[in-house]
Amino acid sequence: MALPSIEQADVSGKKVLLRVDFNVPIDKNTGAISDDTRIVKTLPTIELLLNRGAALILVSHLGRPEKKGDPAFSLRGVASHLEKLLPGRKVYFSPEAIGQPAEELAARLLPGEILVLENIRFYEEETSKDEKVRHEFAKKLCKLAEIYADDAFGAAHRAHASIYECAKILPSYAGLLLKKEIDILEKLMLDPARPFVAVIGGAKVSTKLAVLENLLAKADILLIGGAMAYTFLKSRLVEVGNSLVEKDYLSQAFQIIDKAAFLKKEFLLPEDHVVASEFSEKAKIKTVKKAIPEGFMGMDIGPKTIDRYSAIIKKARTVLWNGPMGVFEMKKFSAGTFAIAKAMAKCKGVTVVGGGDSVAALAQTGLEHKMTHVSTGGGATLEYLEGKKLPGVAVLER
Repeated sequence: MALPSIEQADVSGKKVLLRVDFNVPIDKNTGAISDDTRIVKTLPTIELLLNRGAALILVSHLGRPEKKGDPAFSLRGVASHLEKLLPGRKVYFSPEAIGQPAEELAARLLPGEILVLENIRFYEEETSKDEKVRHEFAKKLCKLAEIYADDAFGAAHRAHASIYECAKILPSYAGLLLKKEIDILEKLMLDPARPFVAVIGGAKVSTKLAVLENLLAKADILLIGGAMAYTFLKSRLVEVGNSLVEKDYLSQAFQIIDKAAFLKKEFLLPEDHVVASEFSEKAKIKTVKKAIPEGFMGMDIGPKTIDRYSAIIKKARTVLWNGPMGVFEMKKFSAGTFAIAKAMAKCKGVTVVGGGDSVAALAQTGLEHKMTHVSTGGGATLEYLEGKKLPGVAVLER
């Protein structure tokens, strides 16, 4: 995929409209940013442009505001935080994203300075289903700059005005982070070092069906965990007690196992489980073999499964992890998920972690630095792994 990099653009003395993903978690009580990873990951692109003499106008969304001007969703605090991360740089904030206030602030912006626009989702036109409405809104945004760059991989699966339409109006480029994400995921899907192991977890089969279908053709071994494993086990008439089962997807789960066998791929399901009498750490907890007794629900993969999965991961040359192995938010059911992170840290091959819950679990282990790549995309990563075209990427292709 030929993505034009912002490194190729002459930005000296020019204003660059940079779409970023500053959709960071905010503490409801203090208003402070509880995790600034998404901001930090975009700093290389920001610093590259500033060092090359550009004036930067940053566009981002924050949450899903129901009404314009809700202070809980304002980017004002994010702008202040960004200034702390860039000592010596001036960061201004515009209370509007379009119109005269924004245009006047942008006009006064000097090379090396930054203007953060207010939450782009305060404007209904940003997410309108009418392409003409989105395009007209994008034209107002593009009046602020001469060049457009997109570094918001986490939002690349949206055909929103600031992502898709702006890229059609101005000379457009991919930021360093977006390009890195695509380069790594593309390599993973097209030419992985083998054996390629995919570790797929999470609660529901329904949300991972398309990913599993696509990965059956790409990966050599698939390791299944999380509550979705119980739908697969149930489809093979294994008793799963009170575990979460998507009854409407039993047939598809059965067919995926059959397809894996036909393609001669290893498709491994948990052979033991940590179970509880209710969804609580205070419940009666025990470890059982393949079948889960009535009155109990699966909460994590068991020790034998952990050992087996870990051994396979350590020998792999490529590992992709998407989705936790159990209810890792509860300490007693976190062993399986954390064991995957530890095994990947010991793997000498390429290790890629994608998906919000997997990334959150990895952060708790402190092993992020041991991974080849930790994706900043949740839905975007998932859709890419499904084989879908991401609008924010497709529009940039040359």
